[in-house]
Amino acid sequence: MPRAPNRGSVSAIQHVIDAAHQGTFAPVHVLIGSERFLIERAIGLLKRASLGDGPPGFNDDVFHGASSLSGQKVIAAARTLPMMAKARFVLVRDVDKMSTAEQEPIAEYVKVAFDTTCLVLVAEKLHGGSKLAKAAQKANVIAEAAPLTGQALRRFATAVAKRRGHAISGRATEALVESVGEDLAAIDDALERLSLYVGNGEKIDTDEVEACVSRIAADSIWALVDAVGMRDVPRALGAAGSLLENREEPLRILAMVARQLRIVARMRDALRSGLRGGDAAREAGAPPFKASELTESAKRFGASDLAFAFDTLAEADLALKGSKRPDGCVLEEAILTLCSGHPQVRPRVQRKLRTYR
Repeated sequence: MPRAPNRGSVSAIQHVIDAAHQGTFAPVHVLIGSERFLIERAIGLLKRASLGDGPPGFNDDVFHGASSLSGQKVIAAARTLPMMAKARFVLVRDVDKMSTAEQEPIAEYVKVAFDTTCLVLVAEKLHGGSKLAKAAQKANVIAEAAPLTGQALRRFATAVAKRRGHAISGRATEALVESVGEDLAAIDDALERLSLYVGNGEKIDTDEVEACVSRIAADSIWALVDAVGMRDVPRALGAAGSLLENREEPLRILAMVARQLRIVARMRDALRSGLRGGDAAREAGAPPFKASELTESAKRFGASDLAFAFDTLAEADLALKGSKRPDGCVLEEAILTLCSGHPQVRPRVQRKLRTYR
């Protein structure tokens, strides 16, 4: 039975994905973390690798973790021999929602797992003191799916492009990430469209990203962040207005502003640690050519400014997702609050800056 290589007690989920791409898997995989895109990709590849060309529906079981889910029922499925397939595939989602008593049979199974089954356990996190967590740790089957940021995000985009047969320039990668943000599914989707756009084996550069990817203009986002840092209300509203005129959603604009401010926060920490120039930019998760721009932004935002900004953006995010107020008004008030440095009643602004669609 093909098995994935062991890489220590806790490995990055990418190791599981790479092995499954080659058709190899282990009898047990415990996938933990909040990056759902990577977890779902690993699940899909492990299922394909374990079932092979076997008939669909005969050799796979899916359970959803709950306090009422029986651990013995899961183990009974895992111990069932495959029929006309390489192995059985048994998936337990939200295994952390099972009671500790019902997790115990699964913990015992992890110690003596069948080679004829690929058992995949998924959880956002496992309690370190539980028998299941300890058994999984000892068996070296835990793979973490942590959110990707900075250079890791760019490496992900480069790897996806390479897997589709394309080289992608550094500036094109930067433009792509600035266009769609830190959403891995959006990056993957954009690269699929870029692959079709440029053709087999062709290089992806900034011109292709500009032509093919619906994007938030990076200069407008930075203009918005800079205007907030300088408390320049008209300029900030103008930058937001230009984005909205291009049919960018307020929720996406907020997400991009938050992303840029996180980079500013990391740049501020890098500068305080003694790093300068390109080294500081890399530490912040940005390309070296952003160093000068980031250094100026870091000077404008103190720790209290950043904390207030993130709180304001979080409140606006909740309002956009749950309020019946117009999205444009919510975004406008968030920008005014950011510029003022404290909550305030929204003043009357020019009509053209309040036209959001």
